[in-house]
Amino acid sequence: MSQPLDELPKKSSFSFPTAHTVLLIIAALVALSTWFIPAGKYDKLEYKAATDNSPALFIHHAQDGDLELPGTQATLDGLGMKIEVKKFENGDIWKAVGIPGTYHEVEANPQGIVEFIQSPLKGIKDAIDVILFVLIIGGFIGIVNHTGAFDAGVARLASRLKGRETWLIIIISSLIALGGTTFGLAEETIAFYPILVPVFLAARYDAMVALATIYIGSCMGTMASTVNPFSAIIASNSAGISWTSGLYGRLLMLVLGMGICLWYIIRYAEKVRSNPSDSLIFDQKEAIEAQFMNTNLDKEHKFTLSIQLVLVLFLLSFVVMIYGVSQLSWWFMEMTTVFFVGAILIGIVARIKEKEFVQEFVKGANDLLNVALIIGIARGVTFLMDEGLISDTLLYYASNAVEGMPKALFANVMLFIYAGLSFFIPSSSGMAVLSMPVMAPLADVVGAPREIVVDAYQYGMGLMAFITPTGLILASLTMVNVTYDKWLKFVTPLLLILTVFSMIYLTVSVYLL
Repeated sequence: MSQPLDELPKKSSFSFPTAHTVLLIIAALVALSTWFIPAGKYDKLEYKAATDNSPALFIHHAQDGDLELPGTQATLDGLGMKIEVKKFENGDIWKAVGIPGTYHEVEANPQGIVEFIQSPLKGIKDAIDVILFVLIIGGFIGIVNHTGAFDAGVARLASRLKGRETWLIIIISSLIALGGTTFGLAEETIAFYPILVPVFLAARYDAMVALATIYIGSCMGTMASTVNPFSAIIASNSAGISWTSGLYGRLLMLVLGMGICLWYIIRYAEKVRSNPSDSLIFDQKEAIEAQFMNTNLDKEHKFTLSIQLVLVLFLLSFVVMIYGVSQLSWWFMEMTTVFFVGAILIGIVARIKEKEFVQEFVKGANDLLNVALIIGIARGVTFLMDEGLISDTLLYYASNAVEGMPKALFANVMLFIYAGLSFFIPSSSGMAVLSMPVMAPLADVVGAPREIVVDAYQYGMGLMAFITPTGLILASLTMVNVTYDKWLKFVTPLLLILTVFSMIYLTVSVYLL
């Protein structure tokens, strides 16, 4: 017997807000906090290299004005900074660093409605290099899609992977983690979603598996950075130790951590393959497949010479980008240029007409405009923190909280302090130069090695990167059309496991180092 219509359960009208709204809510809360958290700053020390007309100098940005000091080791020693001057001379430390013991309160600069409204616009302006990269990537993907090369490539790969789909997760996630641990592969992964999501869907996984494989691989790699100049090396240098200190420990952390992550992803992936209704995003299955799967995988796709050349140029663009970033010190302008040139070469090889090329390129860029805006809005939150003068205050109170603790407790509390601070300061290099000169000497007081502080910084920031809205996660979720609440439901158990594992690892490391 059917139920009367008025007795049927009503579907909830609530839907989780978009990434843009989530970030604007966070921005509003940060702006509000600047009215209650005392404003304060540490003195900063900036290095000026020697020129033909002047010797090397340190600029001490103090409360009562700037002071020029000799660019020598004696200056650093006199300021109580246990950092070798050659770290500055070699360019290992290229940002102004905080001077321990110099925190002072300053006149408050609370952020009001005007500053809140302007923060996304300032963020977009400041992140224009990343935004341009994302838009050009969109145009590049649009051109490749138009040639039909993706259709042919996905269909061929799907047939070749039958029975070996698990290796897809292992290989891709491990390669991305390798990029993360060596040169900080993070924002660049935005380019991989349009390519790899169709491959995972063709292997009968869901988009969550594709997202997890790429994003978790990047997070784990950067969390256990080994030779990453933007975290491990600059943090070690700012802490006054060699970047090789603790290297093997972080390498072991990478291997063990990746093992946990792969087990977790594969466990979920196989459950989805066995029963698609177990997918956390099963209600979006048709919409996601319509967005990414533009091909009939059962259809025979001919690998013409033109298609093969397009795929070669496509893959070569990524190889050139990765080589340039890791070996030639390239950054976003150079990476963007690679994909812009790649799109033009693919257009020539595929004989796409000029008007058609422009139309498809603009259409592809438009598809990623959403992501570009999210990156800009997230950067705006950092502006509110900096202009509200509360970043250093949070660091000051955090440093006071751990002073004099037993060293094992010290290491674990530092882990959570860095996790909390990374919500407000998501830049790994920014966090390193701001906090290491202040936090690292505290390890000496409690009898712990300074590399423990570097490890706690990396693991704390890495754990928060899995979920912090001010990082890269919202942009990544938008790429695959998955909402933040669904991601939290998926990743929270893994995050808890990794947190407990990190705490145990740090505790053991304190007594072994």
